[in-house]
Amino acid sequence: MADSEKNDLFYVCSLIEYIARVTKNKRGVVANCLGHDGVEKELKDAGVNHCLSFEQVGEEVVERYNIPQGDFETVENCKYSVPSYTDIGRLYSIMIMDCAKPGEETDMLIRIFSSVISDYISNFNSDCYYQNPSYLEESFKAGELL
Repeated sequence: MADSEKNDLFYVCSLIEYIARVTKNKRGVVANCLGHDGVEKELKDAGVNHCLSFEQVGEEVVERYNIPQGDFETVENCKYSVPSYTDIGRLYSIMIMDCAKPGEETDMLIRIFSSVISDYISNFNSDCYYQNPSYLEESFKAGELL
């Protein structure tokens, strides 16, 4: 994967995290609303969109893909310092690059964001986000925290 593709993947993962927080959805809800074609489009547009604010792009994506408001609050009730959406985006992009076969990054993105591990990562009252990515990758493969 070229560096520009890695940056695009990081951007889209951060965008999904941002949108999930704003709409109060599980990360998999956002990824599944985009679907394969939508993720591909956002990856293609990332080179231009990264120059815009997450607020603007997020609002456009929510409207384009009809992402509903949810009730999965991860920030408001957090007792600790909340990692930024780019911190979380970086973690997801590392996991996707490590787990996906070449050319299958889009499908792996949807799978990881839709997995139970994503819910654990989103619990900012736990230390799951701070775990080694390889531990989270193995937990993803097992379908549970190891």
